[in-house]
Amino acid sequence: MKKHGILNRELAAVFAKLGHTDQVTIADCGLPIPDGVHCIDLSYTIGKPSFIEIVGVVLEDLEVEHAFIASEIESRNTEVYEILCTKLPSITKLAHEDLKQLTHKSKVIIRTGEATPFANIVLQSGVIF
Repeated sequence: MKKHGILNRELAAVFAKLGHTDQVTIADCGLPIPDGVHCIDLSYTIGKPSFIEIVGVVLEDLEVEHAFIASEIESRNTEVYEILCTKLPSITKLAHEDLKQLTHKSKVIIRTGEATPFANIVLQSGVIF
């Protein structure tokens, strides 16, 4: 049995297969999931698990070189936006519709129970060397 890190078998397997520049999306419960993109649904009730909780756990396990968020989050979900800015030094803001299109390239979408506006992020995998 694993002693630390992500215990979810599906997530651990996906992360183990990621290469440099591969993308992973962490989504609120309302983001549409594109056909053909694998979704790991962690939601179990409205708000649980939270978007920020899952972002934190993923960032502990995954080397991330860049992130993409919807520009609308800055004014419509200030609390989440400010937390993301402290956790990720390199963030590009896109229109929400453009961010939704970017999710089509994700290796996986991790669906949370988050129910606040624009709580979605695309993380781009980095390298550890």
